[in-house]
Amino acid sequence: MTRPPLLVLALAGAFGLLVVALLIGSLTTPEFPPYPLTPPPSAQQLARAFPPDTVVGPVTYTLDASGGDAWRHFHFGRSAVVDSGAWDIAFRRNKVIAAPGVKVLDLGTVEFDSVAVLPGQGYAADSIGKWYEYSMLSHLLTSKRHVYAVRTADGRFAKLEILAYYCRDAGAACYTIRYATLRAAGS
Repeated sequence: MTRPPLLVLALAGAFGLLVVALLIGSLTTPEFPPYPLTPPPSAQQLARAFPPDTVVGPVTYTLDASGGDAWRHFHFGRSAVVDSGAWDIAFRRNKVIAAPGVKVLDLGTVEFDSVAVLPGQGYAADSIGKWYEYSMLSHLLTSKRHVYAVRTADGRFAKLEILAYYCRDAGAACYTIRYATLRAAGS
């Protein structure tokens, strides 16, 4: 009787490990962060906006962006998700984009509270790229915990951190963000 080649055995072993990892991931129930969805803003809240030089926050906000093709638009000046009008950043599934005229700067893995003044220059991106880590074992996304500086179209500056991507109310694509509006260096 002939033995199978070593390569076939190695590939079979690797395939077996992959199947086991996928099974473990599918049987694992994620621990949902304790953030409830933020209630929708009132008409009064949506009608008012803080002046661009107003310092707001830090605020923790949780929104459901699991609706397939629907973007959830967030406006820092109204401190809320908005359905129409001006917006600053938008969320859909695992993507985060900036509105036209809004620019983003990744400040890296700094402590959110340590950022007291935002840079006045260097904003280039119109999206927040790969803000997450993906686990092959659990198939879950976790935030890299970067802090992002955002320069809005109306002259506002905000710092933003994505805290979580899951919540009990919506499951996946339920973003919890922490943000604060700040002044930029030189202003």
